[in-house]
Amino acid sequence: MASWAEYKAHLRNKEFLISVLAGFLLLILSVVINFYAGIYTVERASNYVTDIVLSNTEVMDVDWIFIYGSFIFWLFVAVLCLMKPNRVPFALKSIALFVLIRSIFISLTHLGPFPDQIYINPESIINKFTSGADLFFSAHTGLPFLMALTFWNQKVLRIFFLTSSVVFGAVVLLGHLHYSIDVLSAFFITYTIFHLSEIAFAKERALFLNGLNV
Repeated sequence: MASWAEYKAHLRNKEFLISVLAGFLLLILSVVINFYAGIYTVERASNYVTDIVLSNTEVMDVDWIFIYGSFIFWLFVAVLCLMKPNRVPFALKSIALFVLIRSIFISLTHLGPFPDQIYINPESIINKFTSGADLFFSAHTGLPFLMALTFWNQKVLRIFFLTSSVVFGAVVLLGHLHYSIDVLSAFFITYTIFHLSEIAFAKERALFLNGLNV
């Protein structure tokens, strides 16, 4: 937990504040692009395909984990960042890059959702961030893995985020919300996104790891 002196140092640091603002703006931009990419995928969605896992398993009602588990997860991430404000710029920008790159991926291939997937209430807030046809690759799997890579030097958090990634991957498969390739590929693509973030946001990564000199 950051001390009050650390908080004041961050709030008085112009470069830090500009970096946080840039991170928020980049995240908002990526979410907007993702929204319109989702609309495009719905309009272009074609037929579904068979899948080695989905075609051989019964669909399970896991919507409560899919929806509420996601919000609890991101609340936890937000708390982690607020505990150490030096984490905020890199977290925001790496997540934004993830969302932006995923927006490109979901726009390229237009598979239809698997026919017996669980019902997600269209009034649910989670539907503001997913169209149901934005399949490749799985954000529920990739984003926790991104956090695992981000917090890799902290063993407990690394294990928690890796476990979350596997659990969410299993959830979207059990609910037939993603194809197997969406889940498996998420690990490999996210690994690349993380290293792109380290290059693109090198100062933010150094701040994340070392903090400000207070």
